[in-house]
Amino acid sequence: MSATNNPVSPKPHDPSTIRQLYGRRQGHKLRPQQVQLVEQLLPQISISESGPLTAETLFGADRPLHFEIGFGAGEHMAERADMLPDHGFIGCEPFLNGMVSALQHIRDRNLPNIRLHMGNALDALERVSDNSLSFVYLLHPDPWPKARHAKRRIMNDGPVDLIAAKLKSGGEFRFGTDHPVYVRHAMMVMQRHFNQFDWLCNSAIDFQKSPGGWPETRYEAKARRKGHEVWYFRYRKR
Repeated sequence: MSATNNPVSPKPHDPSTIRQLYGRRQGHKLRPQQVQLVEQLLPQISISESGPLTAETLFGADRPLHFEIGFGAGEHMAERADMLPDHGFIGCEPFLNGMVSALQHIRDRNLPNIRLHMGNALDALERVSDNSLSFVYLLHPDPWPKARHAKRRIMNDGPVDLIAAKLKSGGEFRFGTDHPVYVRHAMMVMQRHFNQFDWLCNSAIDFQKSPGGWPETRYEAKARRKGHEVWYFRYRKR
């Protein structure tokens, strides 16, 4: 890897840096058609196992790049990719059933502008060139609400430093959750990064109402059915 593509890694001494994946990697058994998607479509659109991740290496030409950390079932990523066909999307998800759902969206909506990584999103994010991403999304991550599990949260200093390094100036980091513990934690973390990001918020309505161009995920819909409040945060890199 050349010096120009050498990524800025999270602080090695930072205990908040996440590398171990927790929880199940697969839920219900896959149907034959789903197995076929994993065996045939996924290898065609997976990112390479090594080397820099750029618009050129992924899509063959320069274009704005988006990066989604833990895309769940892929609804948000697919909707954004359909909305912005000239942009490129990198989606990361460690769980097989979520990956299958994303593959179904990509097949059914004919979305050639998505590349996938089944594994830890931070491993892929490190390989993205600095100052190259237009958007990074972290939507409804596992809240790990117990205090002793706080270091497992993606929203921590190490990952946020990495996100800042990869976003271009003026690029946007979007974060959403329905969990009050995670909201408080995330706001404290982002306050420590005030020199890297501007919070795009003028009043409470700005984080209580979904902004334009923010497609709903199934996790968000489920939260609303349960009567949970959902919060939306947008940060612009300085």
